[in-house]
Amino acid sequence: MQIRFNILFLAILLLSLGTTAQVVEKPISAEEEQKIWGNDSVATKMADKMVNDNLNLLVSDKLDSLVNTWYIRNAFTYDKSEFDSLPEEMKNYLPDSVYVSRLQSIDSFLPLPYNETVRNFIGLYTIRKRELTSYILGLAKYYFPIFEEALERYQLPHELKYLPIIESAMNPKAISRAGAGGLWQFMVGTAKLYGLEVNSYIDERSDPIKSSDAAARYLKDLYDIYGDWHVVIAAYNCGPGNINKAVRRSGGKQSYWDIYYSLPRETRGYIPVFIAATYMVNMADKHMLKAAEPKFSTLTDTLEIHNYLNFEQISAILNIPVEALRQLNPQYRRDVIPARPEKPMLLKLPTASISTFIDNQTQIFAYERDKYFPNNMLVPVKGRYKGIRGVAASGIKEITHIVTSGESLTSVANKYRVSITDLKDWNDLGRKKIRTGQRLVLYIPSKTLKSKEVVVAEKPKEKVKSGKDSTAVAAPAAKSPAPLTASTTESDDYIVYTVQSGDSLFTIAKKFPGITDTDLKEYNNIRNVKGLYPGQQIRIPKKA
Repeated sequence: MQIRFNILFLAILLLSLGTTAQVVEKPISAEEEQKIWGNDSVATKMADKMVNDNLNLLVSDKLDSLVNTWYIRNAFTYDKSEFDSLPEEMKNYLPDSVYVSRLQSIDSFLPLPYNETVRNFIGLYTIRKRELTSYILGLAKYYFPIFEEALERYQLPHELKYLPIIESAMNPKAISRAGAGGLWQFMVGTAKLYGLEVNSYIDERSDPIKSSDAAARYLKDLYDIYGDWHVVIAAYNCGPGNINKAVRRSGGKQSYWDIYYSLPRETRGYIPVFIAATYMVNMADKHMLKAAEPKFSTLTDTLEIHNYLNFEQISAILNIPVEALRQLNPQYRRDVIPARPEKPMLLKLPTASISTFIDNQTQIFAYERDKYFPNNMLVPVKGRYKGIRGVAASGIKEITHIVTSGESLTSVANKYRVSITDLKDWNDLGRKKIRTGQRLVLYIPSKTLKSKEVVVAEKPKEKVKSGKDSTAVAAPAAKSPAPLTASTTESDDYIVYTVQSGDSLFTIAKKFPGITDTDLKEYNNIRNVKGLYPGQQIRIPKKA
């Protein structure tokens, strides 16, 4: 099943959870210590209690949040009495020599040194948080093939597939306090740099396939810079900038263990927790760890969608819970697939539902379409008066206001007699300030609208400069505008044109003599000229 936080936060994910078990061990001789720890005293004996404590505190709530997700609660079964039936040796730490021997037996392209911090996190996975580990192993069955395919595509070590375990605990909807998201915990800026789309309707950081490909390319770029996989993994967690600072503070040394104490505190625990995650996956059977089994079939397939579609339309016809559709398609943020003929998108469904969807797709797309997509247009989802998800309630009029110079949220809210909170909610403004020319969508009760108020507020007329010596000059007469059709309506200052399939700003401008595509772009405050979609309304200025 294919289901897709600053890495620091992810590392935090795997480290938290519960108190650390205390084990009293028999002292060992210097010779035995050398045999266990090896010659690399920096790498193997470096343990940072402060790092362990901080990471445990940071990760606890995130790990537990995975257990509380709808998908885990509804898709997987875990026997909580399993721990009680374990042999006593499985409930306590094993001798260090056992952990060292097992790590050395793993065929890993990345070195797997052992120290007290590694030991701490091995205990987290195999003793203190066995239930979480069981879910992670269950999810790994479905995600690891996706990760491996992406890593193989760029000829990267397959061991990097363990990164999402410490990044997001394999939760494709995980969002860190810093704003990183998805299985691989991309920040928005980095995500867009690697071609992932993030907007109000879609967040491809949560798409397992696309985010895995982007992560593989990012890791390859980091290796091309540093040439050391431990440093690459650390850079993935704290960013190249912090790695470069650590290298300078260490006098130019570039080994992870040489720059260890110059790294951010959480990053110091990132390699040890990565090693522990590697150990956990490879040695699960030796600790009697079993992957949680799903309650229902996890076989899935994908369909290409070419028009707007709401999850509730699919659920109503195919009888699939909306929550299940969200888990299968975590990249869609508002239960809406914003697909268009020129920009198709993928829908993942249980394999058994694919044929039913194909046979009933006309009925699915038509189901209460005017409620979900009035005039076949996307509309805001949040705020009062929305009625059904994405739909203006009965008796409510959707209008668009274009911000003029000097206007503020307060003045616009007062003008239309709405609350500032609703105005922010309808337009996803948050703490953002509005700017001149910005288009604001409002939902107003029809009875409160003035009779002459229009759907798109008029663009303010340009003032004509005048002075004592100025002389008015008549502008040359323009050619008559194109005759109105079913796709156009007229007002005093402009014509409202409804975009048709195949339209572009250039082809639309050609229909109206004297108008250029630049005129249309500026007059309608359009930033993305490729973002036009059928049913969209744009204003055609009436030139003098």
